[in-house]
Amino acid sequence: MTTAELNAPVTTVKTYLRPIDANGLANFAAAGKVNPARRGTNKVHTVMEGQYRSLSHVGDKHCVVVDEPLHLFGQDTAPAPGEIVLSGLGGCIAVGVTAVATWKGVKLSRLEVFLEGDIGNPAAWGAGGALEMMPPQMGFQEVRVKVLVEGDAPREVLEEIVQHANYYSPVANTIRNPVPFKISMA
Repeated sequence: MTTAELNAPVTTVKTYLRPIDANGLANFAAAGKVNPARRGTNKVHTVMEGQYRSLSHVGDKHCVVVDEPLHLFGQDTAPAPGEIVLSGLGGCIAVGVTAVATWKGVKLSRLEVFLEGDIGNPAAWGAGGALEMMPPQMGFQEVRVKVLVEGDAPREVLEEIVQHANYYSPVANTIRNPVPFKISMA
């Protein structure tokens, strides 16, 4: 190598994640300011195939397959329901981080969400297991989330973005807060 090549400045090429439409986000946010009570409705139609494998039809285009692992009498062909819940939470947090970063003008180069949830089923889904169990004792007892995020902002700003996204996450707030729940025969 020549002296000029050795003394040449080092450049780092950084690629960023595909951005969202910042103007569309701003318009969506403005509509929320005008009507804070605005709500959307998510609809899913779940059909049981057999054993514990089910297909949840989401709109006209998407299908989510759910199963249980072999030790819980499923076929282990797809994620378990609790894993789907954590997947929804991870997706929601990732969406929130992306939206808040866009709002703050931060370009992200990496975003990964790691989730764990401690869940028990001693009541065997109510099929004769620990019948003295109360609803607060069943389901997730703790959920832990770690976010790995990199972008063109200092760590403190990225941490602020993550915490802001967490605070406003619809799915995180559904898990954290009691939600009115109704079930009936169709």
